[in-house]
Amino acid sequence: MTAVTTGRWVCPACRHANPVEADVCGSCAVSFTALLRGSRPQQLAPAAAPGTLDKIATAVREIGIVVGLFVLWRLASAISIGGDAGAFARGRWIWRFERTLRLPSELSVQNGLLRHHDLVQVVNVFYLAAHVGGLVLFLPWLFIRHREHYRHWRNVIAVFTGLSVLIQLLSVAPPRLLPQYGFVDTGALYHQSAYQHLGQGLIGQLSSMPSIHVGWAIAIAMAVISTSTSRWRWLVVAHPILTVYAVVATANHFWIDCIAAAGLLLLVIAGVNALARHRQA
Repeated sequence: MTAVTTGRWVCPACRHANPVEADVCGSCAVSFTALLRGSRPQQLAPAAAPGTLDKIATAVREIGIVVGLFVLWRLASAISIGGDAGAFARGRWIWRFERTLRLPSELSVQNGLLRHHDLVQVVNVFYLAAHVGGLVLFLPWLFIRHREHYRHWRNVIAVFTGLSVLIQLLSVAPPRLLPQYGFVDTGALYHQSAYQHLGQGLIGQLSSMPSIHVGWAIAIAMAVISTSTSRWRWLVVAHPILTVYAVVATANHFWIDCIAAAGLLLLVIAGVNALARHRQA
């Protein structure tokens, strides 16, 4: 027998030192030969390559879906059913309907903000960036940390967005385009408007019902709370609260737009859950 066989090997199961000549561990009876045979496939690095490529392809696909939804939303905002006159008539009807329901006036929220010039600009930026920024942070986090829940919430957000875009084809004027009631377009006031160069005329600015901003924020909060186990997860509730405040204070949405978004989201969640149960049956 060669000199190599006179060495010693350490059992990975019990860490007992054994001579090479001993095929079986003297402490726990683990077979040294079986261990060698079982370890060989794990030492082949190329086997991990297909899994890595699959993960990259999946990530690219999911990014494409999210970007596609956003582009669809922006393109659909340039299409209107009923024209400008109908959109303004529906906006005025919502204002009167809210007064019938005795909902708090959006004007009181906006007037409280307008007294603080710097804060107005901060809220304008939040309105412009938080809805997309929230998705950009949320979806990769869910994909990486809670993959088993990712498909469900991805589908919820996708279906909600698609249905919202269809509803928004029936144009509705937002509060900021109804100055006769006292509303101020805070974005235009501080040259922070996202609508100055969109669409032709006012068409690109008449997609306010329901509020996709609010729907996305609520979906993100529900998903984080239901999937995460961190005690800090409840802080995400601030996201939909701040979003509702921002869209109302900047006069981009009525309360009804926010309520409609929440109601539609709940219907979508119920539908997606029902479909998942049907597939499992």
